[in-house]
Amino acid sequence: MSVISRMAKAISRQKQWVCSAVAALVLPLIMTGCDSKDESQQPTYVVAMEATFPPYEFYKGGEIAGIDVDILKEIGRRKGVNFKLEDMAFDSIITAVQTGKVDLVVSGLTVTQDRQRMVDFTRPYSGARQVLIAPKNAPIYSKEDLAKLRLGVQHGSSGDVFVTENIREPERFTNGALAVSAMNAGKLDAVVLDNAPAENHVAGSPELTIQPTALVEEEYAMAVRKGNTALLNMLNAALIDLEADGTLKAIIDRHMRENKPENAQVADTAFGRLIDDFKTDFIKNDRWKYLAEGFLVTIEIAVAAALVGIALGFLIAVIRSTADLTGRLKVLDWLCRLYLTVVRGTPVVVQLLIIYFVIFGAVDISKVLVAIVAFGLNSGAYVAEIIRSGIMSVDRGQMEAGRSLGLSYGTTMRSVVLPQALKNVLPALGNEFIVLLKETSICGYIALQDLTKGGDIIRSQTYDAFLPLLGVALIYLTMVVLLSHLLKKFELHLKKNER
Repeated sequence: MSVISRMAKAISRQKQWVCSAVAALVLPLIMTGCDSKDESQQPTYVVAMEATFPPYEFYKGGEIAGIDVDILKEIGRRKGVNFKLEDMAFDSIITAVQTGKVDLVVSGLTVTQDRQRMVDFTRPYSGARQVLIAPKNAPIYSKEDLAKLRLGVQHGSSGDVFVTENIREPERFTNGALAVSAMNAGKLDAVVLDNAPAENHVAGSPELTIQPTALVEEEYAMAVRKGNTALLNMLNAALIDLEADGTLKAIIDRHMRENKPENAQVADTAFGRLIDDFKTDFIKNDRWKYLAEGFLVTIEIAVAAALVGIALGFLIAVIRSTADLTGRLKVLDWLCRLYLTVVRGTPVVVQLLIIYFVIFGAVDISKVLVAIVAFGLNSGAYVAEIIRSGIMSVDRGQMEAGRSLGLSYGTTMRSVVLPQALKNVLPALGNEFIVLLKETSICGYIALQDLTKGGDIIRSQTYDAFLPLLGVALIYLTMVVLLSHLLKKFELHLKKNER
């Protein structure tokens, strides 16, 4: 019994040791799992901003940074929520929050009466002024003088509204950096812009100055969808706390101090300035990556949309050709004609916005997929007419010969007519893909960072338009030349079969 008792005690000690070891291993995992679960259960709000507005929002090291971003991070930390940032065109951000594609707008957004009718604003968190940027040798303009000037503004901004209502019709640009670049090129006399980014532009361009008198005093606030009182109250409470303990002022002061660029150093020669600009635009901070990443997005959208367009175009072309040749499929032919009329009669940018904000307005869907659908549907209409013209160009005797050999209509169309039609329309199809490739440059309207958007980001950081635009143009040109070469080789390969 004593031996059995000792064995039982030994086994009991082993069980205790095993249990202790398992607990030591499992409990940390359980605790970690609980923590990650809590984090995953935190509410996530999608934020729209136009990240070419330093120091409030801009790209730094491939990520969006700035005053607004740090304010959101502090609110998230204090309120236990997460924020997902979406960079999109400024004139689309109000629409995005109205349609529910995003939860709020934080983009140096000025409170105006017109905007208050569309969205609910939080309490202001920063003051702003609309100022006039002009060349240093320009006189100090009075309001009477401004009516005679060529004025540039950022489209959809409060500066745009003020100039339109109080001075004259301005020239509108997608962002302030592009307007300033146009003024540097002699296309404008002055630019109206918010004071914070205006100071950055002037510091980066020694030939510019800010006129001493502000045009109008304004305030920035966050915007949410009408009726979203829960989110509005949470943001207001957080802003009150940030203002009360000085955190809000500290964030703004730090960014105003740290993100103000040094005065530009101008090289002695034109070649030296070009080298300096090249290093600043592409080498410094690895800014070339914006173009590289945008290039990949552009290729992905263009290739996928082309496949959708070809498949859809072939189907519509066969239906319409069959209706023309046999008188059948009249209902389908009518639907195809309606589709062609609508798609070819409206701009592709309007189609893209309708698909994103209206058709998929209540659906959380990949923006790349939205772009593929939009450009695929648009391209399909043109491909359909190209292929239909190719089918109709094939001698009708080919169809009759196939039918006389006992082939069905479908087999004859697929095996005899379509291969000949494809050879006839290959150059036109190649041209359609080239057009499609370039049309993808409007993807920035739905917050996609394509090739053109990559160039915009570089311009917003360096305040230089020439080299970023030239770089984007050269990349598009290279893609078009390469595609044209491949199409020519494919066309020659097909012609070998005719000999």
